[in-house]
Amino acid sequence: MTKPSVTIPHTAMVMAAGFGTRLRPLTETTPKALVPVLGVPMLDVVLNRLQAVGVKRVVINLHHLGEKIRAHLKGRADLEILYSEEAEILETGGGIVQALPLLGQDPFFAVNAKIIWLNGKIDALERLAAEWDDAKMDALLLLQPTVTAVGYNGKGDFVMDQEGRVRRRKEWQVAPFLYAGIQICHPRLFRDPPQGAFSTNVVWDRAIEEDRLFGLRHDGEWYHVSTPQHLQDVERHLSFHGIRF
Repeated sequence: MTKPSVTIPHTAMVMAAGFGTRLRPLTETTPKALVPVLGVPMLDVVLNRLQAVGVKRVVINLHHLGEKIRAHLKGRADLEILYSEEAEILETGGGIVQALPLLGQDPFFAVNAKIIWLNGKIDALERLAAEWDDAKMDALLLLQPTVTAVGYNGKGDFVMDQEGRVRRRKEWQVAPFLYAGIQICHPRLFRDPPQGAFSTNVVWDRAIEEDRLFGLRHDGEWYHVSTPQHLQDVERHLSFHGIRF
């Protein structure tokens, strides 16, 4: 149950516009966000988690097979769902910038609709909300330890100091943390943005320079679903441990 002292962002951005190229052929006819894991579309898992902590409004960006996402969510009434249509893919940063008029002026969750995570003792979204400090942060990223990320074989993204400030890994390093696809960010993170498509990395790098990008270590499990083989591996792992959504 959410602690009364924790203010949960009432709005969330869910990133669902991508082509899901690496998940083909599944994504040729199904948007990646609707690819099921253990029979439940990943988008539904994300929306259920957001609704459970008290989020009221969700903005979803659409491009590839976006009409199927609209149709899938047509009857859902427990959340106010708004859509940000992208005529061309705007990437993570550009997608959020286009949606800012729908997101409002307060901090909001931003979640990728292509990840599966399991909570530790406390819900990861609640932990982020409890850690958020509007006076010193422009964004707070949920970070997954690189060595325990199921389905991930990269070199990680960030190092983090004892106060939670994050820095990019050096080119030759293997970083201890990767971005888990979940963050709280304030609209000011996207001030004076580049035009058109751009990655959130652009504004994160500015926030790093200004000491306003922070991270929080995820204390549960996290799964990267990017290829059909990864999907099979993740479902096998979850089934073995008796996980259901």
